[in-house]
Amino acid sequence: MPTISTIQHALATGQATASSLVDASFEAIQRDTHVDPSTYVSVDRESSHAAAMTSDALRLRDYVPSSLAGVPVSIKDLFDVKGEVTAAGSRVLQGAEPATRDSVAVSRLRDAGAVFVGRTNMSEFAYSGLGLNPHHGTPRNPHDARRVAGGSSSGAAVSVARSHVAWALGTDTGGSLRIPAAFCGLTAFKPTARRVPLDGVLPLASAFDSVGAIANSVDCCAAADAILSAETPDTTARPLDTLRLCVTYADVVDDAEDAVRAAFERALDALRTAGATIESIDFPELRDVLEHAPQPGITASQAWAWHRHLVAREGHRYDPRVLARLRRGERFLAADYIDLMAARERFIRGARRRLAPFDAWLMPTVAIVAPFLEALEHDDEHFFAVNAKTLRNPGIVNLLDGCALTLPCHREGELPVGMSIVGPAFADAAVLAIGRGVEARFRQMRSNA
Repeated sequence: MPTISTIQHALATGQATASSLVDASFEAIQRDTHVDPSTYVSVDRESSHAAAMTSDALRLRDYVPSSLAGVPVSIKDLFDVKGEVTAAGSRVLQGAEPATRDSVAVSRLRDAGAVFVGRTNMSEFAYSGLGLNPHHGTPRNPHDARRVAGGSSSGAAVSVARSHVAWALGTDTGGSLRIPAAFCGLTAFKPTARRVPLDGVLPLASAFDSVGAIANSVDCCAAADAILSAETPDTTARPLDTLRLCVTYADVVDDAEDAVRAAFERALDALRTAGATIESIDFPELRDVLEHAPQPGITASQAWAWHRHLVAREGHRYDPRVLARLRRGERFLAADYIDLMAARERFIRGARRRLAPFDAWLMPTVAIVAPFLEALEHDDEHFFAVNAKTLRNPGIVNLLDGCALTLPCHREGELPVGMSIVGPAFADAAVLAIGRGVEARFRQMRSNA
């Protein structure tokens, strides 16, 4: 699979041009449309080719603004791109006016020379971890087309997994980058939320919304994050034998599916063999916050505040499952909301103390492997139960106001499983640095298998 660094090498040595790369992207998209037509809500060949030609012309003049220059990227249908409609995977907003300017994230990528190939499909309004979309179809898992790709950044993950692009721009409110990355065998980074501005991103829940990347390597995620955050942190790989890491089994690992637990335990053993210290800890603050579940209530309350007027006019056009989740926010009183936010703050304070002695917290990114689509499509009760199980582990990080990197930790031939490296707010550079060392060990583990 292509990475940003391998593409930059090809561009620098004349083995490829931005124009040839975008041609290859559209050839791959056209080819895979017969396999899965649901990855994109729109593609723009004309604008993509114009951007690629500009990048090539600038490179001939020795102007390469960043490591993303000339590199194809897909954009989740949640970001404003000047002249395009931001519909968030819905039918409700398809007739809205086009954006009059780029979102901050898109503007930074444009300035960095990235080439946008299309808008990727997603769970409607980003309100599901499974990626189902009744309007545009549901992107299928590249490892098993009977299974979902995960959400809400479903098309984003598929665009990378099928090598249409080197990386994808997405969002993460409760796992929307990390879930599809884990289900599709990819790497994704959810940064500390406020490091990347949300201007021009259609909101789900402002308390948790984050902007980040799905890609094929930690290096790709770090390169994208540097542009998106306008920061250049030192993410040099941390030696594994210098790390003190922690694991919580209750409420995070113990009830995971067998395949997930097996892959996670093998990954832990590989890190221990490489010299990392890994300690199992009790985490009563986590148990308490999961029992009181403030995150679903906060998300529903904030989402309802944005959607309530639109629902009054266009409720019949929403995905019924999304509408049902939105309407939960209608029931919360202001006092309830204040209580939920206070519970979150207590959890953040307690978690900081609990995790302070460690370099990072490890957990299975998702407690299950990618579920079968057919069962989810025809059984609402099953859908909501599986969605909740899917969101639980990654959502803890958003509730923590933390940052996290997910890496594939399964064996070749197995369904993908992700391991997350989790840190508190603004531990982004440390998490990426640890991730580089962990990634190298996992690759070694696979080569020796």
